Amino acid sequence: MDGARIGHFVDGARIDGTSGRHGDVFDPATGRRTGIVALADAADVAVAVEAAGRAARSWRDASLARRTAVLFAFRELVHARRDRLAEVITAEHGKVLADAAGEVQRGLEVIEYACGIASALRGRFSENVSTGVDSYSLRQPLGVVAVISPFNFPVMVPLWFVPVAVACGNAVVLKPSEKDPGAALLLAEWFVEAGLPAGVLNVVNGDAEAVDVLLDHPDVRAVSFVGSTPVARHVHRRATLTGKRVQALGGAKNHLVVLPDADLDLAADAAVNAGFGSAGERCMAISALVAVEPVADALVARIAARMTGLRTGDGRRGCDMGPLVTAAHLARVRGYVEAGVAAGAVPVVDGRDVVPDGDPGGFWLGPTLFDRVTPDMSIYTDEIFGPVLGVVRVDSYDEAVALVNANPYGNGTAVFTNDGGAARRFQHEVEVGMVGINVPIPVPMAYYSFGGWKASLFGDLHAHGEDGVRFFTRGKVVTSRWPDPRHGGVNLGFPTQT
Repeated sequence: MDGARIGHFVDGARIDGTSGRHGDVFDPATGRRTGIVALADAADVAVAVEAAGRAARSWRDASLARRTAVLFAFRELVHARRDRLAEVITAEHGKVLADAAGEVQRGLEVIEYACGIASALRGRFSENVSTGVDSYSLRQPLGVVAVISPFNFPVMVPLWFVPVAVACGNAVVLKPSEKDPGAALLLAEWFVEAGLPAGVLNVVNGDAEAVDVLLDHPDVRAVSFVGSTPVARHVHRRATLTGKRVQALGGAKNHLVVLPDADLDLAADAAVNAGFGSAGERCMAISALVAVEPVADALVARIAARMTGLRTGDGRRGCDMGPLVTAAHLARVRGYVEAGVAAGAVPVVDGRDVVPDGDPGGFWLGPTLFDRVTPDMSIYTDEIFGPVLGVVRVDSYDEAVALVNANPYGNGTAVFTNDGGAARRFQHEVEVGMVGINVPIPVPMAYYSFGGWKASLFGDLHAHGEDGVRFFTRGKVVTSRWPDPRHGGVNLGFPTQT
């Protein structure tokens, strides 16, 4: 078989695994196979979980000072080698180098947040809750946790979870996407280089079989997942059946609402950036633009004009947008474009006509803009996960908010307006977890938490920030009394608050 062989990372070293099953890794810009990745079975997963379990017993007792030192050292390694990570992302996922570098930067922000874990893990103390009795709270690690990450952010999403989990004293089994596994293995090696003990972070590559084994394994205490809504729902249901704590982040259909008073040039720039960055393969991409009349004609014209200057091609050539991740995904997204045309939406810019700056064997689809999309069309109802932006025309602010709130997803949304009162009303009324005001992709900083509402999240706690610390720890309250030498003898009465 041609292509580099890609195995797992367990107990501080790369291993091949024993399943005998393999998958292909492609360079999306050429369509050529570049790697052969091992797909774990139950035995492979069990080896990784066992290694994590051994490491967790000692790592939980590591001082906060030691954990913090490891996180700081890891941060320096990632920062120094960020270009290497970006190159791996582009080679396996296809996004352009600038976009890949931005992904690494957002991951670094979470590492930096985890470096301050000592403050995040502080408990509380109350003296004399009763006479001579004190109460205090503390947070302790869970043990072994699993992180299951998607193909679209092979660095950023693992870094949403792993640094926080490790800083809190847990051991991790990371299952990256089998489509682009290279970056996860590098991160694991660099963590060990930074001083993380072997076994605290393990990487098992695999498909649905490996995922289900992790969901069922009795020694895995919690699962963090990012992916499509159907799989997120499956992860949540199956893992909670065995008593696991679960945060499963699902899909999205993100709206950008443009009010009549908005700066249309600013809104058009935002729509292009948020709709076509990373070829639309991100859960925070804007895929539905809601134009409140009478601005639709002017706005569509501005967006179309900007799209003509976009260069689609190999991400290593300075292009604006790269290919889709696989041939199968390309076929799926092209199918949605064809369905939109058949349903009567107006293809203002048809990405099927793109002439890419890249190998003809690449998985190419250019930026696509539909006008006069209606809420019954599949290009509106479904998460396409590609460079397809649909414009829905409405007559009022109320109609726009009702449209957003009727959608089953609730991940991210944005409003563009120069009216502060309208913006404040929108952020209050819209039923979505992350809201941007003149910001098209409102991904929060690491010290806040990332997560949506409705069918975009299964579980109660969001990723990173304070929610991340709560997710990877459990609370304990201690009530303590140390006998005073002047203790007056036995008292069998019921304790009272005196």
